[in-house]
Order: sequence, then structure tokens, then C-alpha cells
Amino acid sequence: QVQLVESGGGSAQSGGSLRLSCTTSEDSINRFSTFCGGWFRQVPGKEREGVAVISPDGRTNYAYSVKGRFTISRDNANKTLYLQMNNLKPDDTARYYCAASAAYGALVPVSAVLRFLYKGQGTQVTVSS
Repeated sequence: QVQLVESGGGSAQSGGSLRLSCTTSEDSINRFSTFCGGWFRQVPGKEREGVAVISPDGRTNYAYSVKGRFTISRDNANKTLYLQMNNLKPDDTARYYCAASAAYGALVPVSAVLRFLYKGQGTQVTVSS
């Protein structure tokens, strides 16, 4: 069972930045490098929203609401996913979860992140105006 642990959440002012990290218990660096990784977010009472996804070869897709502001990246040597969030808005307030899947070998739509097998416990991001 692959475990994912997020960190880096917190509070920010509108227009500010935060960087989320997601580390994995996956022992094999080679195996991690074959995973698709992604982030989704959820606000209580609302549906989950796929935010960003990255393929094993580093290609990316983003939700329209964050495109141009958020950047997903991966460090295979350290088995870590990142989400750099710039120009944050109050609407970005949510609990953010990282997710990973070994089932996809290519870039997938950002909505597919919601179906990834492995998910973390989430980290809260709060943006004030």
C-alpha cells in the first residue's frame, strides 16, 4: 500500500503564494517515476475538484480555475510531488489532497485525479482577502 503525506498548507493573503509537497512511502524510486501524480481539492459541502496532474514524463494538465497560477512538478529522486500556488484567491480555500496512480502511463485529464488509487490525508489552505 502506497502512502502519501502532504505538507505546506496554511494561511495566505490574497495574491500570496504557498507550496504544497507530497511525499510517498513507495520504496522504489523507479516505481514512483512511473506513477501519474496529481492534486485535488475539496470544500465542505461541495464536490471535489481536480486541480493539476502530471504524467510520468512530466507533462501537465490544470483545471481552468488555476491555470497560469498553479504549477505541478515532481522530483522522482526524492519521490515527491509539488504544487506551487501563486496569486492565491479566497476561492482557492480548500483542503488539498495529493493522489497517485500506477494505472496510467501517459498524461490524463485533470478530472482523472479523482479516480487515482492512492490518496493522502490532505492539507488545509486558507486564503483571506
